Amino acid sequence: MDIEAIYQRYQELQAWVGWNEASAQCVAATAELLTPYFPAIVQEIHEEIHRHPNARKVITGGQEQLQHLTETLIQWLHELLGGCYDREYVARRWKIGWRHVEIGLEQLYINATMSQLRLGLMRALCQSWPGNPTELRETICSLNKLLDLELALIEDAYQYEYTVRLQRSERLAAIGQVAGGVAHELRNPLNVIKTSVYYLLNARHPSAEKQAEHLRRIEKHVVMADGVITALSNFAKLPAPTRKPFALELCLREVLEAHPLPASIQWTLDCPAWLPPALADSDQIRIVFANLIRNACEAMPHGGRLTVTARVVEGGIEAMVADSGVGIPPEQLGRVMEPLYSTKARGLGLGLAIARAIVEKNGGSLRVASTPGKGSAFTVFLQAERNEENRGS
Repeated sequence: MDIEAIYQRYQELQAWVGWNEASAQCVAATAELLTPYFPAIVQEIHEEIHRHPNARKVITGGQEQLQHLTETLIQWLHELLGGCYDREYVARRWKIGWRHVEIGLEQLYINATMSQLRLGLMRALCQSWPGNPTELRETICSLNKLLDLELALIEDAYQYEYTVRLQRSERLAAIGQVAGGVAHELRNPLNVIKTSVYYLLNARHPSAEKQAEHLRRIEKHVVMADGVITALSNFAKLPAPTRKPFALELCLREVLEAHPLPASIQWTLDCPAWLPPALADSDQIRIVFANLIRNACEAMPHGGRLTVTARVVEGGIEAMVADSGVGIPPEQLGRVMEPLYSTKARGLGLGLAIARAIVEKNGGSLRVASTPGKGSAFTVFLQAERNEENRGS
């Protein structure tokens, strides 16, 4: 909770509804008239609460809690008409709103209570008003503005708590996804290692070839398990990029040379040498294209065509990695770049999530288009050096 930010928003809302010092003085002048009505107004609110089980259920402390609520609400009304609406006032009111969230009172009942409170104050004001009707209308207008501001503070507190709870829930869900993904990916190699260790410990007179075979199996699956942990670590601790100009054509050729394609896949690279330098961390961008090219190859298990093209677009450069593979079903297309979401039988589903995170940290974007049975195309947008220079000029 940032009280300073809340106070600034409150001041913005005051200006929005036309609240000023004259409004504050106008409301403060009603305090003497309205104070005698406070107990009756609060009693009406309590009676209404008792008529609604979903509102009444938050009162668990019996008569003692009811007495405390009565005193608190009367004090709230005194402060409402006090004429001082500074930072401390706003902080207290926001915390009162948050307290309603904490005890589990649904917001709709707060809104209904504020409506009842407004009617009670207006009725009392009209009954006790000693001045002319014009002044009464101005006072009613000022009091309504203040009550609207109060309701905005309460709603802000509810929204804040809702956001906190949603983030907590999402974190727990993410932890569950990670745990399930790690368990799935580590269980197989650990079972293989366990089997080989059992053989080496219990086999009678195993041949040297058998011993070597099981040791190789252990080594292979240790590497697989380490790869899972490394992928998670890389995703969680992706370093900040060091953005420098680099030649995109050279970057793409280096990736293709470092990751030879199967003989069953034909490929073409169309990246003009005259393209302006891309502005990004070239080491990180290599990871992106390596992931995209590997995914494209996996989408063409029986062979196909891989096309890598690049062109200048407004604002930078686009590089597209397209395959003629199996494609992605429409219902999965929107999720393929989510962490821990995978359409493959094996894999944590971090490759595309890492690629997107890297591109976005480098000031770019990654999008996908796909037609089932015909292939997919992933397009990387990167800023160009000249655009960065133009922004700085």
